[in-house]
Amino acid sequence: MGLGFIFGVFGVLFLFHAAYSTIQYRGLLKIMEEEFSGPPMNVVLELLLGFVFCVSAALTVPGNFLSIHPDSEENRIVSLPANLDFMIFNHRAKALPLEIDMKLKH
Repeated sequence: MGLGFIFGVFGVLFLFHAAYSTIQYRGLLKIMEEEFSGPPMNVVLELLLGFVFCVSAALTVPGNFLSIHPDSEENRIVSLPANLDFMIFNHRAKALPLEIDMKLKH
């Protein structure tokens, strides 16, 4: 468990606590028969802090990006799969004009 994962856990806990505080605040307003105009400032700050923690965790936890180049040594799949049942050649792109037709019109 790294520091990013711990930030993510704290971010989710902050978000849950902010939601619980907002529900509790709305219940209190119903008892006092007042109009709900928005959450209190401490809940808004808690939401922002939870959001920042979750975003920082989302950017640091997943790890390194892998290469997608077909000529890369890291790619193990170099041929088509043996099961061709799921390959679809009739799709929405057939409704688009071909580049050759566009060149002839100019």
